Amino acid sequence: MLNQVFFAGASDGLALGNMLFLLIAFVILMLLLKKFAWGPVVKMMDDRANKVAHDLDSAEDARQQAEKLSKERQEQLTAARTDANKIVADAKKSADAQGKKIVADAQTKAQTLKDRAATQIEQDRSEAMTSAKNDVADLSVTIAQKIIQKELKLDDQKALIDAYIDGLGEK
Repeated sequence: MLNQVFFAGASDGLALGNMLFLLIAFVILMLLLKKFAWGPVVKMMDDRANKVAHDLDSAEDARQQAEKLSKERQEQLTAARTDANKIVADAKKSADAQGKKIVADAQTKAQTLKDRAATQIEQDRSEAMTSAKNDVADLSVTIAQKIIQKELKLDDQKALIDAYIDGLGEK
């Protein structure tokens, strides 16, 4: 039985030695991992985290830039619409002004034609009256000559001349 205890203790010592060896090997392995593998792994993880953060920042910057461009384009579109509306309004005003000018010019020309026609009518009437007076005067002279040739009485000649003079005064 004593042998069993001894062997059991030896097996415990062996197990303790194995455990101690395994513990030392594990610590050495951890130190080696820390020195050779842990640094690059941590660096790779940090690089990846930095890249993700950078990508997120870039995406945010791109989104802000897109919003800014969208606002600028919207402002340009609004300005273009305003300019187009102003051009249309100016064209309407110009067309209205030209229409009014054309109507005013037509009215002025029509009035000028009316005035010329009235002047021409008055001139033609005056010429017709003058011509009629001359014709009447010639006719009167002719009649007077014929009457004189028939030898009118003195009283008849005097009455005829007075009537003729009165008629000329009225005209």
